[in-house]
Amino acid sequence: MNDPKEPLLLDHEYDGIQELDNNLPRWWVWLFYLCIVFSAVYLLYYHVFRMGDLQLAAYQKEQAAGEALKQSFQAKFEAEVESLAPLTGPEPLGRGRQTYLAYCAPCHREDGGGLVGPNLTDDYWIHGSNYVDTVKIILNGVPDKGMLAWRGVLQPADITAVASHIFTLRGSNPPNPKPREDQAPAAGPNEFE
Repeated sequence: MNDPKEPLLLDHEYDGIQELDNNLPRWWVWLFYLCIVFSAVYLLYYHVFRMGDLQLAAYQKEQAAGEALKQSFQAKFEAEVESLAPLTGPEPLGRGRQTYLAYCAPCHREDGGGLVGPNLTDDYWIHGSNYVDTVKIILNGVPDKGMLAWRGVLQPADITAVASHIFTLRGSNPPNPKPREDQAPAAGPNEFE
């Protein structure tokens, strides 16, 4: 039974446990009602009347805008390629070296002496050996030779930095470099057997 001293206790009990009849705080009740109203408005706005973009559509719009911005910046960079000069200074050359070691060294060796890719330390390059030619090769690649196009992978600042680093490798004479690109390699003893 309800004890007059305990007005919040309900009449029923289970295993000696009685339930309290507490009222929720008013702020909690109003917050609950506000959430219900918000969910109804949200449902109508986004799902019934389709007045707003759902997450996927909003993401796709932002991605398209970002891609357009990226393409315009890339086109501006490509238009300015002819007027570029090698970067100097420790910061861009250090960034260029890090990019070179990460992406270029597997084919051209750390010292630029050439592995699968050509020797970058001599003056005998098939596709041009000046700085602008190097930037264009990095940007567009040489698919016939297996060189990837780094357009869209590397940012323009990274492309100019790595081209500047490659420019510093010229004439460095690494040990056991790959032969000149304008000469046929010497045949080994069993090469034609």
